[in-house]
Amino acid sequence: MDRVKKQEKIVEMFDEIAETYDLANRVLSFGIDVQWRKKGCDLAYEILGKERISRIADVATGTGDLLLHWRDRARRKGIEVEEFVGIDPSRGMLEVARKKVDFARFIEGKAQELPLEDESTEIISISYGIRNVVDRVEALEEFHRALKPGGIVVILEFTKRERGNFAAPLVDLYMKRILPAVGGLVSKNYAAYRYLPDSIEEFLTTEMLSRELERSGLALRYVKPFSMGISTLFVAQKA
Repeated sequence: MDRVKKQEKIVEMFDEIAETYDLANRVLSFGIDVQWRKKGCDLAYEILGKERISRIADVATGTGDLLLHWRDRARRKGIEVEEFVGIDPSRGMLEVARKKVDFARFIEGKAQELPLEDESTEIISISYGIRNVVDRVEALEEFHRALKPGGIVVILEFTKRERGNFAAPLVDLYMKRILPAVGGLVSKNYAAYRYLPDSIEEFLTTEMLSRELERSGLALRYVKPFSMGISTLFVAQKA
């Protein structure tokens, strides 16, 4: 399968599970991902150090979950954000997002072809979406292009575990057996949740994604794995 068809197939899959996506995520993560979304938002605000932000863009926004955290954490810190933008190639996901998030502007678009002007955005985030971007390096270069100098990228992603992790057998049982079964039951789409563990196995380690970020001109400010190394939070900054 060529890269274009592979990307189209992934987008179609997310169209199909859009209506049940939020419920499945909460069940499968036990809600733990929420704390790390908040952590990513807080770190970005602290590093940026501004009381007024012109634009935050959430890429592969899905149903807009992370945009809610960007808004709520800004309010807690007394930060004014002029514009929130959600970008996703899946029309199904955007339909759900528009019903749920009434304060953001949503655009159908790809991470590797961002519908954003050069140096126009102060924060770009992507949560559990970068592994679904076939042309990942192009996407990171796009983040760099669209960010203002000093702008922040926040990435939350499932990462491939290093060998020798003592928890690996338990994690593998959950990811390869429990997750597809429960996700398939909730969404009525087993194939979509079979894709998740397969996509993680094909993805990078934390160290490899860190190097890709730095090669794209984004200096790492924070990297931390959590949940026994299943997921990692990356915060990087454009010089």
